Amino acid sequence: MVFLRSTLFQILFYLVTFVLMILFAPVMLLPRRWGWWVVPTWSRVLQLLMRVFAGIKVEVRGRENLPDGGFIAAMKHQSAWETVALIPLFRSPTFILKRELRWIPIFGWYTAKFKQIPINRGKRSEALAAMMLAAKEAIAEKRQILIFPEGTRRPAGAEPKYKFGIAHLYRDLKCPVVPIAHNAGLYWPRASWKVYPGTVIVEILPPIEPGLAPNAFYERMVTDIETASDRLIEEARTARKPSPVLAEVDTRRKAQPV
Repeated sequence: MVFLRSTLFQILFYLVTFVLMILFAPVMLLPRRWGWWVVPTWSRVLQLLMRVFAGIKVEVRGRENLPDGGFIAAMKHQSAWETVALIPLFRSPTFILKRELRWIPIFGWYTAKFKQIPINRGKRSEALAAMMLAAKEAIAEKRQILIFPEGTRRPAGAEPKYKFGIAHLYRDLKCPVVPIAHNAGLYWPRASWKVYPGTVIVEILPPIEPGLAPNAFYERMVTDIETASDRLIEEARTARKPSPVLAEVDTRRKAQPV
């Protein structure tokens, strides 16, 4: 049953995304601020598909911790879920994403239209300079910069591997950083076709205000996100029908060095 529901959901996920991108194409002629509504609309439609066909519900805690204006949202990266479902939480977000996504037909046009920040991982120094310039512009426009500090998806329960680049953003942009934890990897696992029913819990943690030394900021951010994410994974064990991914979590944790 899970495989069949997952297959139906995966097909609909990409099919509906393609259809919406075609239907919404006229917004390319509008100013960015007038056309942005299509992106959270896409997110909400896909979340409806997740709920109806895959049985994934969502609980968001800590909305009051989102500041007004521009800030950085540092998000745990376990799944494809958070790249889609967290968008409506923000008024005018911009993702820091790998440059190759700009090359995807139609989808890439949307990332350019809505001024998402591409980064060329092959040219580190040039990429960081370009990213910093675009990030400063976004904060000046009171936008929210969405970043996955681990750089790539990590399975739920895997040893975290955070990049230090976000500490440079924090230092130079002088804006709050909001850590965001969740347990989506239990329900839509990384590199898995199967999607499991359950409730994804998102926890928006208190912002880290500017002024800390980069190393101190980095340690606090990692601790805040990992502590909350681990707690949300443990909370998921109390569900009426816990995710089978929890067994994989236990195996990964046992394999980690003490």
